[in-house]
Amino acid sequence: MTPPPRGRYMGLFMTLVQLTALAAPVVDATQKKLPAALREFTTAIPVHFEDVPGQDLLDEGFEDDILGLFTGSAHGAELREDQPMPAQIILFLENIWDFAEGDRQVFCDEVRITYLHELGHYFGWDEDDLAERELD
Repeated sequence: MTPPPRGRYMGLFMTLVQLTALAAPVVDATQKKLPAALREFTTAIPVHFEDVPGQDLLDEGFEDDILGLFTGSAHGAELREDQPMPAQIILFLENIWDFAEGDRQVFCDEVRITYLHELGHYFGWDEDDLAERELD
């Protein structure tokens, strides 16, 4: 059986604009629920919404179905010569939509989970650290 085209499940195709309209309020609400000590840092980390990873990321060895990515220097680390970009989080919304198989609630839940996961990388946390802080 051939899988449906990317971004299309249950007969529903979602554009990046539509997926962003679903995802942005989820990220905003997630940020507002963070403890105050963490919340202040979230405004300094831009969140970018893209459909899928570009060829440059694929060439670096990332899988084409990656859901999110933290790039830049982690909190407390100075910008290094080999990492000159400021911190940012990228959510690949078409991949998350495909992962959710077109279910809006699953999509929103996964946006939240993926955002927290990538935010955890900013703080240098792994999955156990996120669970310990009830941010998984």
